[in-house]
Amino acid sequence: MTKVIFIRHGQTEWNVTGRYQGQSDVELTEKGRQQAVQLADNFPVEKIDAIYASDLQRAMVTAETIAHKFGLSVQPEPAFRELSFGQWEGLTYQQIVANWEDAMVNFMQHPDIMEIPDGESFPEVQRRAMLRLQELIREHDGQTIVVVAHGAVLRTILAAALHMPLQYLWSIRQFNTAVNIVRYDEGANPSVELLNSTAHLGSTVQRGII
Repeated sequence: MTKVIFIRHGQTEWNVTGRYQGQSDVELTEKGRQQAVQLADNFPVEKIDAIYASDLQRAMVTAETIAHKFGLSVQPEPAFRELSFGQWEGLTYQQIVANWEDAMVNFMQHPDIMEIPDGESFPEVQRRAMLRLQELIREHDGQTIVVVAHGAVLRTILAAALHMPLQYLWSIRQFNTAVNIVRYDEGANPSVELLNSTAHLGSTVQRGII
């Protein structure tokens, strides 16, 4: 059995302004850094064996804050990077709709088949993330590990754990520093123990977009 604690990064400036980040390397806001501290101070387990993170700084800084508490170093993993939004990166929802109205409708209603201009598809993101995750599950048998990543890529991982078609991916919410816990038993069979928890933030929840 391997237990994996999946965490979304803290708030960024582009979360605040509603811009699609994708693989743009956007920094955490001061609030985002504080969210990471609150999570580290109120972490849901007392011991972890390793911590991995997307190599984008918003995930790495969030992960490093947690890792410091446990005396660990963060291992960067490009496989857990956010979905590439191609031509949409840095744009707001309104700007995307103004130029790609039909594409944005498909993005929301049919993420399983949507193709973002010069970007990635959700099935592509799920394949790269799950391939590395399955390796980590085998490497850390009997242990608890942390993976810090991003809203879209975490939704694809959680959809796989829930045996949910990617068409329904937006049914899963992921707030900033949300905690998700999945147990993978022999054969990597998953059982979801916690989903999108922000209990460590008290009553303050940042509902930033991807």
